[in-house]
Amino acid sequence: MQLSRLVAVLALVATSGGIVSCGAGDDASSEKTPLTAQPLPSQPSPTPTLSPEAEMARERWDSMDLEEQAASLLMLYYPGTDPAATAQFVRDIQPGGLILMGDNIPADESQIPANIAQWNEASAYPLLIGIDEEGGTVARLPSDVFPAAPQLRDGPAADTTQAFEQRSELLKELGINVNFGIIADTTADPSSFIWPRVLGSTPQLASQNVAAAVQGESGNVASTLKHFPGHGLTAGDSHTSIPSSDVTADQWRELALPPFQSGVDAGAEFVMIGHLRFPQIADEPASLSPQWHEILRDEVGFEAVIITDSMSMLLDSGVPEYSDPVRNAIDSIAAGSTMVLMVGSPGDTTENAHALVSGIADAVRSGEIDRETFDSAGVLLMEHRIRITEDRYSPSGVEG
Repeated sequence: MQLSRLVAVLALVATSGGIVSCGAGDDASSEKTPLTAQPLPSQPSPTPTLSPEAEMARERWDSMDLEEQAASLLMLYYPGTDPAATAQFVRDIQPGGLILMGDNIPADESQIPANIAQWNEASAYPLLIGIDEEGGTVARLPSDVFPAAPQLRDGPAADTTQAFEQRSELLKELGINVNFGIIADTTADPSSFIWPRVLGSTPQLASQNVAAAVQGESGNVASTLKHFPGHGLTAGDSHTSIPSSDVTADQWRELALPPFQSGVDAGAEFVMIGHLRFPQIADEPASLSPQWHEILRDEVGFEAVIITDSMSMLLDSGVPEYSDPVRNAIDSIAAGSTMVLMVGSPGDTTENAHALVSGIADAVRSGEIDRETFDSAGVLLMEHRIRITEDRYSPSGVEG
């Protein structure tokens, strides 16, 4: 190529932007094609890494139809000690769990593991088996002779840890995996309904012993704190009324919150939300209140299972607006509860359970229960169900 033609070609390329000079003497205002002139392709957000239990929980939840999903959010009671009858109930309903009451305990406690095994055979997935085993005034197992609130109240935390470790080892041996056994309520009033069961007469002393109880149960059973937002601030018995308190939010934070916060920070996996009313904070009983559920999630920082106190207690309160057990269950899930506990209501146990399942499923279809709220509760509960029944408390670990 002739030299004159080569020079002309190079000049044409340079003026068209094909060559960008980076010499130190270039004028910054000269025309150049900036490196960011063309938009970069959008980058997808990184996908969060899920634990094996979380992945399995989502798969199981998505594999169920709506009625099966609704049933899985229930922990139910079936009367008596006939394991075959209870197994048939489980087969028919497929609840997420069963609660053992006093009349479910056979004379020979050593039969309990075989009974639970039979119930699990009837269930699509291993069940959460709950019990109110506080010791002392609330004990379902005659063999529970370990120190409880009357001996532990305001005492050394080490004693509480040891007592709840012994109690939880008994439960684990029997195949019971959830204990509704840690009272996080506090009161200094000996005439209070809850006094015989509190672990501390001040928020500070209760906080120390509540955390110690969670530590003692760790690795043996899933610990439950009750009765949020605090039975000790109310008068009356929530089994037969809706106890109320006019404390303000700031008073509640000072007087009732510390033991619950301490237990959550110690690793409790369940918080039982009570049928307690604090009108200065929310109009409804806490178990039906979106605001109290938000406080428990956002302010206390509790990320695990919120279970209601038995919804049959609302029926027994005699308040007309809470006379429908299906309505109560729907409202509790819509408010943010992860699991609904129902010990019993008048009539046939199986028929009532079917009504609960159908009512919850219909409420999801109609939008009364937000679908995202429902799905979030179901996946969260299934994840903890896997951890409790198939992972941490079984020697073989999670099985697919």
